[in-house]
Amino acid sequence: MSKFAKRMHSMEKSAAVIRNLFGAMNDPEVISFSGGAIAQECLPVEIIHELTQDIMQREGRGVEALSYGPVMGVKDLREVVVSDLVRPKGVKLSVDNAMILSGGLEAMNLMCQVFIDPGDIILVESPTFVHSIEIFDMFQARCIAVETDENGMNMEDLEAKIKKYNPKMMYLIPTFQNPTGITLSLDRRKKAAQLASEYDIVLLEDDPYRDIRYNGVELPPVKAFDTTGHVVMANSFSKIFSPGSRLGYLVANERIINKLADAKSATNSHTSILPQIICAEFFKKGHYQEHHRNLCAVHRIRRDTMLDAIDRYFPEGTRRTQPDGGLFTWAELPKNINTTELLVEATTNPEVKVAYVAGEGFFTEGGGKGRNCMRLSFGAVPPEKIREGMAKLGKLLQTYESRYSFTVSS
Repeated sequence: MSKFAKRMHSMEKSAAVIRNLFGAMNDPEVISFSGGAIAQECLPVEIIHELTQDIMQREGRGVEALSYGPVMGVKDLREVVVSDLVRPKGVKLSVDNAMILSGGLEAMNLMCQVFIDPGDIILVESPTFVHSIEIFDMFQARCIAVETDENGMNMEDLEAKIKKYNPKMMYLIPTFQNPTGITLSLDRRKKAAQLASEYDIVLLEDDPYRDIRYNGVELPPVKAFDTTGHVVMANSFSKIFSPGSRLGYLVANERIINKLADAKSATNSHTSILPQIICAEFFKKGHYQEHHRNLCAVHRIRRDTMLDAIDRYFPEGTRRTQPDGGLFTWAELPKNINTTELLVEATTNPEVKVAYVAGEGFFTEGGGKGRNCMRLSFGAVPPEKIREGMAKLGKLLQTYESRYSFTVSS
């Protein structure tokens, strides 16, 4: 029998988490708080229908949309990235520094192709985005966790880990972090850019949630403080336009962007042209501003409903984060609750049928860390379903806790 590549063994654990996540998202009988999708009501179906009709004309952009395109991406979408999404945040780069990707995850894949050899060290947050761990595992990198608190990654621990492990790359989600929803403070953003420069390490800043803010003060990206080109900023159109379009982007200095373009050319030649043109026209024709206002309004209500439901239904002693934006909150439950074990019952018990993502998979350090935690996504679930699902999940948690206490006392 043919042998699989060693990388497939390296990624088995993280891949299993992702399989379960997507499985729950697509089961109509399950109320799923697992995936990081936006509300269906916020998908601009009617606008995209009209734009597509205009685009798909031979005298319009139809021929361009159905043809091969540039590796770096359609020029006017790259111009949108720079003028509408990057430069207003304090990142002063040109169109030549921007590349359109096939979804936000391609940034991690390309960065690993360009920088990572088997055994290289990547410093990540504790906890961090499990899908990124899957990609890093696939490239046989070794992920080392850096401590976090309510203000994001701890910079003292980061510098200590840099000195100890001599990493090839650092990976950071600074705004409404996945999975916790916390935001890296301003002083730590400056320090992260400084450390990347001082120790000559590339820093991948993954920031796909930053534009879905409900309250609080907007902070500049880490890239805005990068004076030496060590920071690569990646983002996605999945949260602010359409996940099905599979569009993302990154910005980097000339030396790095050229290598990333070579890797992309060898991977998939270029991102699909039709969704790029549709997205570019969506922004150029002025649809984004109203769409963005509605996006934030809808998800603000869902966040508030989720936080209220945790406080109302979850066991005493539960702690949760208070995200100012994004799609996730993080719940830390009493120590005797094992969320990995509980997930099987939560998704299969006909009286519950509720999904979440168990906390253990977000911790690269292992050792059972995060066993009593869960990530809850409120984006794709209407408020009434959030209340229903959280009530069922809360009842199951109370039952589980009582069952555990009875077993111990017996």
